[in-house]
Amino acid sequence: MSEYNRTTPEMPLDWDSEISAESSFTVLPEGEYPFTVISFEREYHNGSEKLPACPKAKLKIEIDGGEKGTSSVFHNLFISRKTEGLLCEFFTSIGLKKPGEPLRMNWQAVFGSSGRCKIGVREYNGNEYNEIKKFLKPEEKPATAPQTGFAPPKFS
Repeated sequence: MSEYNRTTPEMPLDWDSEISAESSFTVLPEGEYPFTVISFEREYHNGSEKLPACPKAKLKIEIDGGEKGTSSVFHNLFISRKTEGLLCEFFTSIGLKKPGEPLRMNWQAVFGSSGRCKIGVREYNGNEYNEIKKFLKPEEKPATAPQTGFAPPKFS
């Protein structure tokens, strides 16, 4: 195998390639963090005790922990009336839905979108992972008076 293939991350490895890059996985502490949707797949949920059969959006979300690092989380959104509130929460978080107004879900706008979420830590098979507990509404900016360039006269 050539040196080019060994050092370029986009190139595939051969079956007998030498490997050395260790996995670096960050588990962020519970809290509120900004996120970006880095991938989106359409899938189908076959139904369970809790949910009927329905379409499912499988999102890969990058959580920005600042100096603490970055974590990637897979999160499923089930497209069902039973989970409509969770769908509204997500679309509000990424700025596509306004509270109190209906929204036709625009899945093409999801990739690359960003917002804020509350994450937790869960344990599975002896390992800790981050999970999204809640998508948060965008932070409202305080209203400021419009700047007109006009200064009222000062009286002494």
